Amino acid sequence: MEKIVLDAEDVRRTLARMSHEIVERTEGRALAVVGVHRRGAVLAQRLHTRLVELSGADIPLGDVDISFYRDDVGLRSGSRQPVVHASHVEFSLEDRTIVLVDDVLYTGRTVRAAIDALFDYGRPQRVQLAVLADRGHRELPIRPDYVGKNLPTARAERVNVRVEELDGADEVTIIEAAGEPDADGAPPPAGAANGREARA
Repeated sequence: MEKIVLDAEDVRRTLARMSHEIVERTEGRALAVVGVHRRGAVLAQRLHTRLVELSGADIPLGDVDISFYRDDVGLRSGSRQPVVHASHVEFSLEDRTIVLVDDVLYTGRTVRAAIDALFDYGRPQRVQLAVLADRGHRELPIRPDYVGKNLPTARAERVNVRVEELDGADEVTIIEAAGEPDADGAPPPAGAANGREARA
């Protein structure tokens, strides 16, 4: 049974609220938005549009792929190999506050990898984290600055974030998964043993 916890209107309102929070807390600072591929990058684009409208400022937008920054990249095999996307950070990070955007925060390992990827492009003044859903179960000391919705979950559950641009619908759902989910909240492949988590 898949339970919808945020529908399309909820997602719209949540991103609107988050954008207001970002403007209020970063007022007067040079700001940039960077999304984590794939759905984090889509959400970053939406937040960026709202932030520009609210602030009237010229806010750069970028995205990063963390496939080869993950601490489990050498442990994946077969269909579990990462799909690589191009990163786009075509502006200086110096003296900027970077709002790093992802869809789900779980163990914290994806965020750690995203920060590593980001710092290959320069040294920002500060990095803040915005996530649509925080499902808990942290393995690293990482806490978001902006949260759309806190979702208390069991490890045997999967959190699905769907976006219109990639999935044809905007929603966040929870479904009970067979076996230990990976760090995206996704269950392991059929027949696979519970292994090291991939994203967080």
